[in-house]
Amino acid sequence: MAGAGAAPRSRLPIIGPMQDSPRTDTRIALALALTVRHDGHGGIADDLTDPAGLTAWVAAHPGALPGAEVFAADASTLAAVRDVRAAARALFARAVRPGEPSPADAARLLPVPQALRRLNEAAARTPTVPVLDWADAAEPVVRAAPAQGARADLAAALARAVIGFLAGPDRQRLRACHAPRCVRYFVKEHPRQEWCTPSCGNRARVARHQDRHRRAG
Repeated sequence: MAGAGAAPRSRLPIIGPMQDSPRTDTRIALALALTVRHDGHGGIADDLTDPAGLTAWVAAHPGALPGAEVFAADASTLAAVRDVRAAARALFARAVRPGEPSPADAARLLPVPQALRRLNEAAARTPTVPVLDWADAAEPVVRAAPAQGARADLAAALARAVIGFLAGPDRQRLRACHAPRCVRYFVKEHPRQEWCTPSCGNRARVARHQDRHRRAG
């Protein structure tokens, strides 16, 4: 993989679920899953169709990889990340049961055993060691660093983030948004939240109102 240079420890991905790590893992895992999204015109868009798209996504999510600011994707890295994403979305669909999964790929999800195997194999690709950070007036935090001589691997880092999220407490709050045209997964921020954003809630309420009127007529 190209461009994975040295980085200060503050940029290292956090191992979950230790201390604050579930929230970091949640953000990265959700961001990866949400590279499959509604295109605004009734279809599905994919932000990871080519190496340039993956390079731009990593630049926008520096916590995904040490040295993200100099990362440049190639075709093999793109394929590996897309494999991790497919596994993550299949396991997200399992996590929201008995609710329905995102309609973006509900008809073509990987079987759960295959998704688990793919995720675990990706996570194991780069050997890592725990690194302890303990800043003044803060709690100690354990972070994952590539073992000496090992190159950082984006797919492995993302797989570990997905594993940290699925094994952590935030998984229980994962939902698929079923507002009209939405295909997103989200983590509930409060008990009454039904949709990923207020705009999705508005569309859902309008659709329900129109459906009631149609049935009444």
